[in-house]
Amino acid sequence: MSKLVTIYGGSGFVGRYIARRMAKEGWRVRVAVRNPNEAIFVKPYGVVGQVEPVFCNIRDDASVAAVMQGADAVVNCVGILAPQGKNTFDAVQAEAPGRIARIAAQHGITRMVHVSAIGADKGSQSAYSRTKAEGEEAVLEHMPGAVILRPSIVFGPEDQFFNRFASMSRLGPILPVVGAETKFQPVYVDDVAQAAVMGVLGQAEAGIYELGGPDVNTFRELMKEMLQVIRRRRMVVNIPFWIARIMGGVFDVVNKISLGLIPAQITLDQVRNLAKDNVVSPGARGFADLGIHPTALEAVLPEYLWRFRPSGQYDAIKESAKNLRA
Repeated sequence: MSKLVTIYGGSGFVGRYIARRMAKEGWRVRVAVRNPNEAIFVKPYGVVGQVEPVFCNIRDDASVAAVMQGADAVVNCVGILAPQGKNTFDAVQAEAPGRIARIAAQHGITRMVHVSAIGADKGSQSAYSRTKAEGEEAVLEHMPGAVILRPSIVFGPEDQFFNRFASMSRLGPILPVVGAETKFQPVYVDDVAQAAVMGVLGQAEAGIYELGGPDVNTFRELMKEMLQVIRRRRMVVNIPFWIARIMGGVFDVVNKISLGLIPAQITLDQVRNLAKDNVVSPGARGFADLGIHPTALEAVLPEYLWRFRPSGQYDAIKESAKNLRA
């Protein structure tokens, strides 16, 4: 019988790519999610019955253990950008990874991959960054042989970064950003998935890997590149951090008062993160140590951002038609 991997958060942005690659490797894939009915799309990643979404509450020991039964390896991809209800940063990003690692060790599982993030820091003022670091520490406490991946901002067809700002660009002549000079090293989602699969297969040494793409760009430069791809002219305007902190605080309050019904456009915690560069640290292990050549941004963006062009898929045809002579 083929081996089994349980992927917590396997229907999420990064998790689905890991699930697809593991299925291609011939493994059975158990996708542990909160809403299995919303993760049916993962089934065609393999042959009938090879990839199955199952219910799991990562805040509960019994639930985590149940979906781990019979597994040969586990992957944790669960993470949040903002807390919602019981899914707080502490519960999801600090406690849950430790719970998964502890139960995996109890089950005799020797291989675990944990997806964290660049900027993980126990001393950070950001709850996101602090809990990412605490989650890593909890994983290594129980699974010292785990592979921990720290990607920079991840891009791909389902991302919440370029898709979000491309959508915003359709609303007016100005595209506002916070931290226009903050540096990022965007990494392609399938490259992260490839690194995770190497960890599951035992092809990567234990430890922490910081994953960044081939280029480092400021937030402003990334927005200008995106605008070129979608063929829109917009003025990228930087919102000063002091103003952004006020905005984030107000949005946080509104979100709490509305019991989450009104989502925060930006949170105070996100503002704190945007004040710090999001790039691979000097001397850190990364793609080169895994033998992976990261994909360039310009090779992928046009494949999924074309729908934000003024005429969508027909934009190139219209431009070509303008050159026709009567």
